[in-house]
Formats: sequence, C-alpha cells, structure tokens
Amino acid sequence: MSQGPSGDLYAVADFCLVPIGTAEPSVAEYVAECVRVLEKTGLKFKMHSRSFRRSGYGTNLEGPWTEVMQAIHACHAAVHAKGAPRIATDIRIGTRVDREIAPGTGNEGKVKRVEEILARDSTHVTHST
Repeated sequence: MSQGPSGDLYAVADFCLVPIGTAEPSVAEYVAECVRVLEKTGLKFKMHSRSFRRSGYGTNLEGPWTEVMQAIHACHAAVHAKGAPRIATDIRIGTRVDREIAPGTGNEGKVKRVEEILARDSTHVTHST
C-alpha cells in the first residue's frame, strides 16, 4: 500500500490556483509566490501550461496526503498575503493502494506509461499520401 511512515496516503495532486480581484490582469507574481512556497516544502512539484498533452494550467504536486494539502493551504495563505482578496482553486487528487509508489515518481510513472502507449501506436501507423 502506498503510504508514508505516518500511515498517510501517498497523493498525486494537480491543482490550479487562480487569484481573483487583483489590480493587474497578470497573475504571474502570485503564481511565483506559490512556487516559492512549494520550493520550501521539499515535495516534488512541476508547473505545467496548456499544450496538446496537458489539460490546462496548473501544478502537479505529490507526497503524503497531509503534506500536499498543507502545501496548497500555504500557497493560499501566501497569495492572500501578497494582496489577492479572493482565490479559486481546482484540485484533483489521485491515490492508489494496489501497489507501492516510490516517493516522487507518481506522476512521472503515469506520464511515462501513456507516452509508451503513444509511441507504440505511432510505430504501427502507416502513413499514406
């Protein structure tokens, strides 16, 4: 079962934090503040932006459930402290207990598996003109 030493479930989260009611249209300063917070957590995270292989803007974050949720909470607190009066956040969290997941490899493993399937498909496709 994928649990840490504390018995916490290992979580792979995808979250998108959106500051609302800021004075400027760009939210880059607020996102950078959240990244500063995440860097201090020691959890594995990766920002992503819209592309054909991604579903939207946001950040993948993984680790023990409690630490992941605390990190998202800390991002909210930091972005409010920076001046955002409101924040809307979408969060998707996956856990699994049917096999062990090495810390820091949860999202990589999922992405790698999909890329392997797509690579296999592309070798079987015949292009005609």
